[in-house]
Amino acid sequence: MSFFNKMLARVGVGAAKIDTVLEQGEYVPTGEVHGKVYIEGGNVDQEVGSIYIEVMTRYTREQDDKKHEVNYAIARHRVSDKMLIKSGQKTEVPFAFLLPAQTPLTIGNQKVWLHTGLDIEMSVDPTDQDYISVKPHPYMDTVLEAAEVLGFRFKASTVEYASRAPFGVPYVQEIEFYPAPQFSGRVSELELMMAFSGNGLQVLVEVDRRGRGLGGFFASAFDMDERRSWLDLSSDELRRGPRYVADRLAEIIHHSSR
Repeated sequence: MSFFNKMLARVGVGAAKIDTVLEQGEYVPTGEVHGKVYIEGGNVDQEVGSIYIEVMTRYTREQDDKKHEVNYAIARHRVSDKMLIKSGQKTEVPFAFLLPAQTPLTIGNQKVWLHTGLDIEMSVDPTDQDYISVKPHPYMDTVLEAAEVLGFRFKASTVEYASRAPFGVPYVQEIEFYPAPQFSGRVSELELMMAFSGNGLQVLVEVDRRGRGLGGFFASAFDMDERRSWLDLSSDELRRGPRYVADRLAEIIHHSSR
């Protein structure tokens, strides 16, 4: 094992390679992620401190009137202990973990991916990146269907920085809807933000009221036309279906749009 080959491996030339293969490409928050990390040794033996997988996403943050994208590790999982990868050796390491509850849904252009790395001391870590699709958990789906029952139509979804984000991460995912006909003239937009609680979902409901006349103009200018309310839904309530949740949601919207 030459000194030259060791030096090359430290900068990534002729080093070990990795490839993460997932059992599926579509998941829901709190769902299980299963797969294997395939490792192929390089030109020299290398001692690996651990294999780690990070669940990554990105959010938008505004600073100095400019918006930029921030990559964020929602969770980091260690899927192996210390091991020696010999030159040319092929190894596979199975793994399983739960997708974090705060993982954004991949609606629109929102990205979520798994970043796999080998922790090799004094060396460039070999890495792999795998994008995944994150669909609504059945509880979330019930809430989204409830908005549809009321006549709201999906508009957009954004994941943005929030200094006081209530869900344990520095961002919130806002799912926006066009106003329903029954709220025409009173509501310009509905936004929902969802997070798992111990026994169901917490939904932050934001109603943008349609401004009327001069008073409406000033309310809009000072963000006074936005009202936020919490809707706590237990698992039993969510199992009652979209129609029940729609009635609960309608109560909040009616109150907020007065």
